[in-house]
Amino acid sequence: MTPFGKLAGWVREHAPAAAAAAQEHGEAAAEGAHAPEEWGTDVMMHHVVDSNVWEFGPFGEIHLPEFAPFHIGGLEIDLSITKHVLFLMFATVLTIVTMFIAARSTRRLEDGEKAPGGLLNGIEAFYLYLRDDIVMANIGRGGERFVPLVITLFFFILYANLLGLIPFGATATGNIMVTAALAIIALVVIETAGFVALGPVGYAKTVFFLPPGLPTALKPLTLLIMAPVELIAKFSKIMALAIRLFANMTAGHFVILAFMGLILTYGPMVLQGGVFGPAVGGAAILGSMGLALFVMMLEIFIALLQAYIFAMLTSVFIGLIRHAH
Repeated sequence: MTPFGKLAGWVREHAPAAAAAAQEHGEAAAEGAHAPEEWGTDVMMHHVVDSNVWEFGPFGEIHLPEFAPFHIGGLEIDLSITKHVLFLMFATVLTIVTMFIAARSTRRLEDGEKAPGGLLNGIEAFYLYLRDDIVMANIGRGGERFVPLVITLFFFILYANLLGLIPFGATATGNIMVTAALAIIALVVIETAGFVALGPVGYAKTVFFLPPGLPTALKPLTLLIMAPVELIAKFSKIMALAIRLFANMTAGHFVILAFMGLILTYGPMVLQGGVFGPAVGGAAILGSMGLALFVMMLEIFIALLQAYIFAMLTSVFIGLIRHAH
């Protein structure tokens, strides 16, 4: 759910308690007491983590289907539908529709038909840019076979990011398990592409690498030190993809929720008597809303940027391993 929608639902649910606390604040202030702060880390975590309930604020909630887990060996597998799973399905449908439209429009343009206009033209421009300037530019010859994968990753991540910014939405890419799964897919494709392009011996050299001209006596020591480093590097760069996407999408939501929570913390001061109470409370409300709106606009840019970075780095890693020497 978008942070503004989450805050609205929380306010409607807790408004009576907040109003009562504000009414009693004047009496408590004389004794040095403060209004209770109910908006905290637990509340924010509740609105960010995954769950089996799709909340609609004051309009109610939907309990998503739950299935009994089954076991494969010592591994427990639960295929229940959660908010993040549901919005991954939405992102999948949107990606399929977008790719179908882009492919059809590009085929028509290559056949000499009239170029589409409006939204279709924008989708086609995005598709061609990703194909020519991201995939082909970084992978080079033979990169055509990786175009569908990289562009699909871009649009899928973009939609998953943006769906978390709409009212009652959920950011599936704010789940480390989702971003880790995407990174593992990229890892398998990267390493398979390198193995096919270089062959078994050439691929082995990407792990057991010996600089040219190295003395024979130093080769065993070099392999002992560098082979684990090269192997760790293969996984660390993919882990960076997963953590970067997860951290950016989660951090933005926490920042917005923290700013909006200041309204509940300092807002009751508006009803307080005196000169400074209403002034401080009003400034806190206006400032918090302004900062939250700014971060929300920034989140839209970050959603696009993170999808672009994931697609670009996947293309770069494929190109590097296919042309490794």
